[in-house]
Amino acid sequence: MAELRYNPISKDWVMVASHRQNRPQMPKDWCPFCPGPDNAKVPSEGYEVLRYMNDFPALQQAPPEPDDVETGLFKTAPAYGRCEVVLYSDQHRAQLKDLPDAHVHKLAHLWQDCFCDMKRDPKLEYCFIFENRGDVVGVTMPHPHGQVYGYPFVPQKIRDESANARDYYDETGRCLFCDCLKDELEDGRRIIFQNESFVVYVPFFSPITYGVHITARRHLGDLSQMTDGELEQLGETVRDVAGMYDSLFDRPFPYMMCMHNAPLNGGQDSYHFHIEFFPPMRSAEKQQFFASSETGAGAWCNPTRPEEKAAELQAAYRKFKGMD
Repeated sequence: MAELRYNPISKDWVMVASHRQNRPQMPKDWCPFCPGPDNAKVPSEGYEVLRYMNDFPALQQAPPEPDDVETGLFKTAPAYGRCEVVLYSDQHRAQLKDLPDAHVHKLAHLWQDCFCDMKRDPKLEYCFIFENRGDVVGVTMPHPHGQVYGYPFVPQKIRDESANARDYYDETGRCLFCDCLKDELEDGRRIIFQNESFVVYVPFFSPITYGVHITARRHLGDLSQMTDGELEQLGETVRDVAGMYDSLFDRPFPYMMCMHNAPLNGGQDSYHFHIEFFPPMRSAEKQQFFASSETGAGAWCNPTRPEEKAAELQAAYRKFKGMD
């Protein structure tokens, strides 16, 4: 069963996908993303980067009819959408941090291709590109990959960000994200590294330990507006953030990478492309839990100073790049 159920309290949709409970456990000696005679969905001769349709999608192009459970208040809708996997390499144990420039350039162009394809679908309202990395965030497939979801609604967090950005734009005529980035650059203490197109930093208001943002220097709302040069620097920047994280404790560092584009139905003038990283670790051995205050009330408490963590990440970045 796959359907959407509307929450009238939060004005948000929940994806109900009970069929995903039946996903098989992957054998340790087989991977569906590796080239081989048993994997018809990937090129047998290998690949560098590849789009792969999710085998167990929460959203579908031809979804079934919802269950007959509606009431006057509770509403359902077909789980229309798209769920794709973006494979970073055909090598099962490859690490994003080790991929050369030319390789991550192709990855960034593939992200843009996925986004633009979903933007052309009039039934979709939001394209979310993300990566879950590490056992601690529930990843069971070590083959390097991310995912792309096309939603028929704008998720609540993006809706809130967009509304706040629109209010600020209407009041000031300026982009809220551009002004936040300006303050970060003028202060400088939380900047980790930067290039011609992107700035990497721990935000002033970071709700979690080691929570890094990547923000485009130029005002642009989404991936479709990026030049080839910006896309190439995007691939390099995301790779270097992954390498920086791995250098922090000299081990693969788990994270959730969340790419924020403007909604597909507009808002590019007031919204601003950025990426948010949510690491589940607050030290080499200690996990940070999103407990009752964070999960139940949405009231975040960061147990560390963003400036101190930014300094640690600056050192980890220099180490990764061989600058020390």
